[in-house]
Amino acid sequence: MIDFHHVGKDYPDGTRAVGDVDLHLEEGSCTVLVGSSGCGKTTLLRMVNRMVDPSRGRVEVGGRDVSGVDPVRLRRDIGYVMQGSGLLPHRTVLENVETVPRLRGESRTESRRRALLQLERVGLDEAMARRYPAQLSGGQQQRVGVARALAADPDVLLMDEPFGAVDPLVRAELQAELARLQRELRKTILFVTHDMDEALALGDRVIVMRPGGEIVQDAAPGELVAAPADDFVRGFLGLDGARELSVQDGPDGGVVVDRYGRPLGVLRPGGVAAPSPSGSGGAPA
Repeated sequence: MIDFHHVGKDYPDGTRAVGDVDLHLEEGSCTVLVGSSGCGKTTLLRMVNRMVDPSRGRVEVGGRDVSGVDPVRLRRDIGYVMQGSGLLPHRTVLENVETVPRLRGESRTESRRRALLQLERVGLDEAMARRYPAQLSGGQQQRVGVARALAADPDVLLMDEPFGAVDPLVRAELQAELARLQRELRKTILFVTHDMDEALALGDRVIVMRPGGEIVQDAAPGELVAAPADDFVRGFLGLDGARELSVQDGPDGGVVVDRYGRPLGVLRPGGVAAPSPSGSGGAPA
């Protein structure tokens, strides 16, 4: 569905944002790019909708080279969710979600139907539609941002640190909502985060990047934890001790704790741990 063919990005001052990336993202999968600031993950994501053009190589979506597509039209066909939601403050929630269908030429009636459907899908009732962004909590604004990205029913959804500006409890709720939506809709999602716990929770596949836009490891979450490629991945995962877990006796069963004794969850019958609301796992931010 999304293919990066040996893409790279260099800036005029000599800064290399992305080295040589060759990737194929399967249709209907959620791929997470994770790494510290400056590793090129957002640059790589923005190549998909031509917010950034590569210095070399090419990007294809559905077999089509995006360099030959008008950027405005391309962006209307691809859902995009950013940190802070990016809602238009002078428009109501409904008007924000209607934006892309209206720009694509759909009637007001059809655009409104689509918008209300997506608001319901992300857990917001119709009464919210008449409010303005400033009247919403941060978590509600992010839900509206997701609804807006889905309103035109895109095949591809780009998510750039979408939950980074909300508190841990709301973040956990939004992650669970996204996981539910993905099970229902099976969009092709490219998700950027610097939080390894979020990457492991959401990704069918996790790609760890280091500064300079170099891919260090590309693996399923379980494989990544079980067999990190090198010390950089091991440190980013927190496998230098932060993820050393043990079980202590609790009033209702085993309590899973990290090496500092912080409770992370409870051990249910069958050996599946239920995580704490914060999702804390000790990975560096």
